[in-house]
Amino acid sequence: MAKEKGTRLIANNKKAYHDFFIDDTFEAGIELAGTEVKSLRQGNCSIKESYVTIDNGQVYINKMHINPYEKGNIFNKDPLRKRKLLLHKFEINKLIGRTKDKGVTIVPLKVYFSGSLVKVEIGLARGKKLYDKRHDLAKKDQEREARRDFKVNLRD
Repeated sequence: MAKEKGTRLIANNKKAYHDFFIDDTFEAGIELAGTEVKSLRQGNCSIKESYVTIDNGQVYINKMHINPYEKGNIFNKDPLRKRKLLLHKFEINKLIGRTKDKGVTIVPLKVYFSGSLVKVEIGLARGKKLYDKRHDLAKKDQEREARRDFKVNLRD
């Protein structure tokens, strides 16, 4: 089977952009079992409540839900198990150094296929306050109104 070209989105974490300021992003591979990859090809994945931790110099994603593959029977793994992320050592050291700052955490942003490989985009994030969220919503509404007005003016 030939390798596919391009990327195909599997899961996106829109809530992360609403709740956090994303400072920096990293692309990581993920260690999966065969039936998990088959389930991801069907689009059965959720990262809404997942988070990233660092233990003993290794990066793990927790609570990433991958539905069990229907035809996998005994080969299926626990849907919420801890999965290892594959990063270079200097990237892991950078993540460790940045997460020691107060209020900085690592959140998964999206899961996608890059060719035939499953990749996870993770981001260094700082939490937003309530007034920051309100400001972003107001800004988004203003942009939507401006686009709508511009669209109406083009028709006239």
